[in-house]
Amino acid sequence: MTTDLGPFAPTRLWLRVHPLATDAVLAFGAFVAMVVGSFADPHGPHGPTFGTRTPEPFSLVLMLVGAAALVFRRRRPRAVLAVTCGLSLLELTTGEPRAPVVMCAVIALYTLAARTDRPTTWRIGLLTMAGLTGVAMLAGPLPWYAQENLGIFAWTGMAAAAGDAVRSRRAFVDAIRERAERAEQSREEEARRRVAEERLRIARDLHDVVAHHIALVNVQAGVAAHVMDKRPDQAKEALAHVRDASRSALNELRATVGLLRQSGDPEAPTEPAPGLAVLDALVDTFLHAGLPVRVMVQLGREEGPLPAAVDLAAYRVIQEALTNVRKHAGTGARAEVSVVRVGACVEVTVLDDGGSAAAPAPEPAEAGGGHGLLGMRERATALGGSCSAGPRFGGGYRVHAVLPL
Repeated sequence: MTTDLGPFAPTRLWLRVHPLATDAVLAFGAFVAMVVGSFADPHGPHGPTFGTRTPEPFSLVLMLVGAAALVFRRRRPRAVLAVTCGLSLLELTTGEPRAPVVMCAVIALYTLAARTDRPTTWRIGLLTMAGLTGVAMLAGPLPWYAQENLGIFAWTGMAAAAGDAVRSRRAFVDAIRERAERAEQSREEEARRRVAEERLRIARDLHDVVAHHIALVNVQAGVAAHVMDKRPDQAKEALAHVRDASRSALNELRATVGLLRQSGDPEAPTEPAPGLAVLDALVDTFLHAGLPVRVMVQLGREEGPLPAAVDLAAYRVIQEALTNVRKHAGTGARAEVSVVRVGACVEVTVLDDGGSAAAPAPEPAEAGGGHGLLGMRERATALGGSCSAGPRFGGGYRVHAVLPL
């Protein structure tokens, strides 16, 4: 958070960086003002006159010591106030004519009020005002009602009030700056969170695409290699399925990676994300890979289409579940897919019978694998739903997802 310091920005910045030099300049100015004021007589025949009196050497020494003490006013405000008040009391009781040494105490009291809290300012300010004014009225050479005595009371009171006002303003500005920094930090954290969520979503899509299509390519390529010599027609059909699966994988990868392009890039994808509308095409790829799949979809046309996020999540859950069946189930495995709207939710269930010689079930996410299962759970959780997966009684595997609308 920056502050415009105006045309005197370099000078003010230098003074902030060198506070001791700033206090030395202030002390010198206070000394000059006190010396000049000591030559003025407020009781002239026609008002205040200048040059009609001369300060005593002892008063000059007091003014010099008081100004020198002001150099350390920020480092030791209490000690400087005590020293300047002592010097002022000496001048008030002995000076004739009286010199304005009390100006040092006024500056020291302002510094103390600006650098401490309000209760301290009240206590020390009232004590300083009462002490200096009382001594000036009772022990000084002037009458108690002299305007110089009343001036001491007024100047010390104004110094304490001004210092407290400056402290309050600094605290207010610091609070605003801290709030702005906190808001900026919150915006950065929110941006990082959204980036992480987007990366996770893209990673899930990439995993679903690669796991599904590469698994089918692997199966069909194995079939082609197995029957290449004895049944070349079947090998050609398997290679055709490999070509179709790889083309679909490339198209989906292009669409997913296209999300990372700039918004104005003409090569960014414009086709919609996959959903249940293309579920038949997805099932056909598994049929060609040798996995019989039976599908039942009951969504109710009168209730309108599914939200895009729910439609995509349901498609990806089915895709990942069938891919796991093809990869992990035994030979001759069969799968069943059901998508049913139940109230304000859509329930997606994928079952398989395990086949004749089932392979090991997918590893859980905690064991280091199982990114597909984790991705299905994350998709469902992101929509406020749930997803469970586990072995079935009697063999096989079951995936069940509840996706709120």
